[in-house]
Amino acid sequence: MTTRLDQAFCDLERPFAWLDLDALDKNIQMVQEACGGKQIRIATKSIRSIEVLSYIQKKLVNVVGFMTFTAAETLFLLEQGFDDLLLGYPVMEEATIRRLLHFVKEGKIVTFMVDRPEHIELLAKLGQELGVRVQVCIDINVSNDFKVLYFGTKRSSLYSLETLTPFLQTIQKTPSIEVVGAMGYEAQIAGVGNRPANALKGRVIEAMQVQAKKQVTQFRRLAIAHIKAYFPNLRFVNGGGSGSMTYTNQQKEVTEITVGSAFYAPALFDQFTHLQLEKAAGFALRVTRMPEKNIVVCHGGGYTASGAIAMDRLPVFYDPTTFAYLSLEGAGEVQTPIKVKGKSINIGDTIYFRHAKAGELCERFQVLHAIRGDKYAGPYTTYRGDGQCFL
Repeated sequence: MTTRLDQAFCDLERPFAWLDLDALDKNIQMVQEACGGKQIRIATKSIRSIEVLSYIQKKLVNVVGFMTFTAAETLFLLEQGFDDLLLGYPVMEEATIRRLLHFVKEGKIVTFMVDRPEHIELLAKLGQELGVRVQVCIDINVSNDFKVLYFGTKRSSLYSLETLTPFLQTIQKTPSIEVVGAMGYEAQIAGVGNRPANALKGRVIEAMQVQAKKQVTQFRRLAIAHIKAYFPNLRFVNGGGSGSMTYTNQQKEVTEITVGSAFYAPALFDQFTHLQLEKAAGFALRVTRMPEKNIVVCHGGGYTASGAIAMDRLPVFYDPTTFAYLSLEGAGEVQTPIKVKGKSINIGDTIYFRHAKAGELCERFQVLHAIRGDKYAGPYTTYRGDGQCFL
């Protein structure tokens, strides 16, 4: 496989980021099948390229819109012609929200995520100021508190009907706010792989996810019914993620599934036993040193992922059977020493990697160099390549 990459990218200087369009197409098809008849909202944070977002949108049959990650990014996408943008996270940036609301006045669909009265107060103030009725999505917390372990994310403050009710009553008294959506993101199912390096940990995760699915199903349906009692005309109920598509597809109250990482298939998604994804994106480094017979040094490589710091946040080798990090050095800022097993590597050769997470790779490169078959298929600019930096 890396021979194919070497041939297609032989004229490029290293390091560079790569995108395998054949693998991307297979992942798009897999997402389409896993989501069934549900609508699909593309998570932009996992793609971070206008050209690739457009490519995926054209390939998928039932895309309903995009889930964005900052107000500035949402504004950028509107300026590029995108529409129906759901801000996946609350934002408090007044100047940019004002600019977003001007697009709303012109007919674009922008939905803001809320779970606190402070979010409502700011949006209502700006909506009144500009004469815009602001559309919002209520983020309900569907994490599981197993007492000995909190399984999920601590983000939304709406984790029960008791916390939800006063919030709904507050919105009901705010005429410039319109509730059009609700989201219950099951992060503990969608984003936690059940095949980590520690097999015992994997069995524990699997058991907790079985229980989590039962509780999420019950609470999310109850919470959505409760929201609809106050706001019966919801346009959408959002759920899911790349790791839970099949489960979320079975949830009657969910109308759309957000998917992002599955398209690039980053390394953390190797830990899901039920996902059969193709390696679609990564980066390439040049071997520049050889201090010992079985040790080579690449120039660059320290592209670690966000989240709880652990070994699984490091990039992985495209061919993990041949290469390994040195435990005392890992992936370095400007140099990465690597153990080589059963293969001859020379100065000037290239070693291929995949990032642990999907879109974060694009923060380090201005271009994704694409391959189709065994031919170079041109560059796809990233947000960085477009001169943008959001988070």
